[in-house]
Amino acid sequence: MCKSLKNRERRKVLKNLSLGASSVLMAPYVWTQEKPVLRVLGAYLHEDVRLKAEEDLGFRIEFTFGEHSDVTHKAATQPESFDIFEKTADYIDILWNSGAIQPIEKNRIREWPAVSSLAKTGRVKTGTQIGLGDAPYKELNVLPGNILGETPTNQISFLPYMHNVDGFGYLTGSTADRSGEETESWSWLLDDRNHGKVGILIDPAVGFNELALAARASGKVSIKDLGNMTRSEIDDMVKILVDLKRAGHFAGFWSTLPKSVEFIKTGRTQIQSMFSPAFYHLKSKGVEISYAVPKEGYRAWQGALCLSSKTNPTAKDMAYEYMNWYLSGWPGAYISRQGYYTSNPDSARAYLSTSEWDYWYEGKPAETDLPGIDGETAVRKGETRPGGSYTNRLSSIAVWNGITTDYEYKLSGWYDFLTA
Repeated sequence: MCKSLKNRERRKVLKNLSLGASSVLMAPYVWTQEKPVLRVLGAYLHEDVRLKAEEDLGFRIEFTFGEHSDVTHKAATQPESFDIFEKTADYIDILWNSGAIQPIEKNRIREWPAVSSLAKTGRVKTGTQIGLGDAPYKELNVLPGNILGETPTNQISFLPYMHNVDGFGYLTGSTADRSGEETESWSWLLDDRNHGKVGILIDPAVGFNELALAARASGKVSIKDLGNMTRSEIDDMVKILVDLKRAGHFAGFWSTLPKSVEFIKTGRTQIQSMFSPAFYHLKSKGVEISYAVPKEGYRAWQGALCLSSKTNPTAKDMAYEYMNWYLSGWPGAYISRQGYYTSNPDSARAYLSTSEWDYWYEGKPAETDLPGIDGETAVRKGETRPGGSYTNRLSSIAVWNGITTDYEYKLSGWYDFLTA
């Protein structure tokens, strides 16, 4: 499909979403009047981060948190409501083509040379697989004609500040746990033995890909290319999902991390879509939970900081400082302690203990108990990170979150499934 047609189709998705300066300022600022406010809109916002950023940067920061589809729709339709949009890169095309975000100048990002190769090339190292679908680096650079592509230029459409790969979580020792009998597989999400105990993320850019991985792995549907499914493949998959939902296979659909944690803690689910922070939070609370390393590979994502097209000059300067701050040591270490990877790991290393670095990035057994972001023990001495080292985990990407070809058609099928 040609780029112009692809963009026209993606612009139509915006309607469906309603359903569901060259010099660098140095912080901290000194204000002679009331401090202005940097407005950050997003789905992955933490109060600890806001407070530390205010302390380090010297200006006020306001966080507006919302669910995935809600904040994306607001960002795309109300760019005057935020200065920075913080989410994943799944919807960059929609935000760009709607005119909601503006280019970011690379020469104002002080740590750009240190940003990881995964963010810039889609590979953690030369020779590793990129993964199917829209790897975010393909939409990273602003090319002549105001289109997005992978060829490096002086401008980028978003700042890649963190990333990760996800599997799924299941209660250790429950009926969903068959790790002693077989290799972990996405097919477990659709296995009849887990009937009525499966939780799924409601975001279509994530949930659809996970269930496509599950449907193909279970042999319930034939899918040639997970990143470019045909309409007949989408139809076949949606029919299977609708039938399973009507039969009561799925216990619920979560939209936020707290909700995903609640599903497991209350026993509503035994196996489900799960992000790393939820997994480590549950471990810190004493829940015996396992995080799968699916044999088919992981679902990958890229965290993105976007600059509003409507931000004023003062807020724009603050936004650049905030973006630069997020690539520095303290935020990088904070990101790491919830199981994510910062795009500038070298800066984070100085803020992590040797044991923390070895566990989170090297895949070595923890030499001591390790804290999560809440300070409670999330990793016990002797444990090894599921999937191993950074290089091993990021070398096993099956598919990226993203707005792929025929996404509008896929989105329609997803809502048929949710409302069945």
